[in-house]
Amino acid sequence: MARTKNPRIRSMLIERAAQMLRTREPLTLRSLVAGTDVSTMAVYTYFDGMDGLWKVLRQEGFTRLSAKLAEVTVTSDPVRDQAALGIAYLANALENPDLYRVMFDASFDLEDSTAADETLLRLVRAVERTKAVGRFRADVDPLELATQSWAIGHGLTTLVTTGPLPLEALAYGIPMLTALFTAAGDDPEQCRRSVESGWQLSALEPRIDTA
Repeated sequence: MARTKNPRIRSMLIERAAQMLRTREPLTLRSLVAGTDVSTMAVYTYFDGMDGLWKVLRQEGFTRLSAKLAEVTVTSDPVRDQAALGIAYLANALENPDLYRVMFDASFDLEDSTAADETLLRLVRAVERTKAVGRFRADVDPLELATQSWAIGHGLTTLVTTGPLPLEALAYGIPMLTALFTAAGDDPEQCRRSVESGWQLSALEPRIDTA
């Protein structure tokens, strides 16, 4: 008879693996379960081995990102909403720095790539809304512009979370997104106001680790 899986153990192993990545401890079967009340067999029971664990870690990163993006309120200003999605992206990275790094390790597959794609599709839909209200040109490709805005957010996030740039550098997102959206057809002044309204760095303060 197959043993009933305990979701608590699965979650514990995921969180422990993420913490070990953060502290740069060697992540092996033995080190993962050391000091816990489970054996190395648990890694096979819940993840089919270490390769499966890496897949789950990548997927968990996108799952948490998707949940964070879903918290963004949709308003009548789709440009503001795009900037707010960027802040949600930053917040997720600050809350889950270990999983954030693993998310983009393409050497391991995802459990569900469709679910991961949903994070980008949220940006695509925001661009489509902006086109629908006439603030972006009709010839703007939603996927292309969404990818460009993601690249801006990812670049800033990575440079800040890995150390080269200070937290204050996140403010660069306002002029960068304003320039991108203005090039797509939005009015410069209206665009900047919208981006400033959505790009609220104050929302990150409780999540910033100042230790």
